[in-house]
Amino acid sequence: MFAKVAEEGSFAAAARAMGVSVATVSRGVARLEARLGARLFNRTSRQLALTEFGGTICEKAGDIYRQAEEAENAAREMSVQPRGLIRFAVPMSFGLRWVAPLLPEFFRRYPDISVDLHLSDATVDIVAEGFDAALRIAALPDSSLIAKRLCAVSQRVVASPDYLARYGRPAHPRDLVGRPCLSYAYRARSAVWRFTNDTGEEEAITPVGQLRVTNADALLPSLLEGLAIAELPDFIAAEYLADGRLEAILPDWHLTRGGLYFVTPSARARPAKVAALAEYCAECLSEPVSFSGLTPVAG
Repeated sequence: MFAKVAEEGSFAAAARAMGVSVATVSRGVARLEARLGARLFNRTSRQLALTEFGGTICEKAGDIYRQAEEAENAAREMSVQPRGLIRFAVPMSFGLRWVAPLLPEFFRRYPDISVDLHLSDATVDIVAEGFDAALRIAALPDSSLIAKRLCAVSQRVVASPDYLARYGRPAHPRDLVGRPCLSYAYRARSAVWRFTNDTGEEEAITPVGQLRVTNADALLPSLLEGLAIAELPDFIAAEYLADGRLEAILPDWHLTRGGLYFVTPSARARPAKVAALAEYCAECLSEPVSFSGLTPVAG
């Protein structure tokens, strides 16, 4: 306010330029004078002039005012126009198969947005680690964050035709006991496979096998070689089920059904760039039927 009064030459002109009352500007300058312990203006009924002290800090105050205006204008533009960097955390296998192929079209739509794509199956703390958004595949969203469900994600228990020919096809979850079952370290909720069927029957199995991985794609070589049974999400299993390299087993039973969620630290004052990404993900990833095909939905 001091800088604007000095620039405009009067309290009334500064108040008009800033969209506030004359009294607000006068009180603001008075508070600054009290804090600095010196007068900034010599005031008469007809004239307003800088004191010697006011003159010494006027130029720097003007620089601060202009910098603040530039920062505010830039922030306002960023909040309205989708632009800037998005730090985006995505599970690795899902990100490689489904998110990365969608990015070219996203960049064509929003040429002023760039994406720092963090691919990891480990659940990141998006607040502590400074992420703007994340995709999570889970049975339930993190209640401390804002999570929008995009679609269902199912899990399949699968084995190769060679394995089934040699060891037989399990007919009940209990038949998995004693068989080699490969496991996934970052599995949601727990390491236990919890099955239910349409009659409400439940069965819990703890998979025991020679391999435990932090990325589900690492299960595929052992599965395809017919060494074991494993659980895979639809978006990985679909390709192998379609060409017969793997077969789904226990079709009358299903594991805990999860979902794909777009997660952000807060829904309030969400930047336009994050809102654009959220809308795009919802547009392209909201049809679970797409996960049973071989090609991602490209908007």
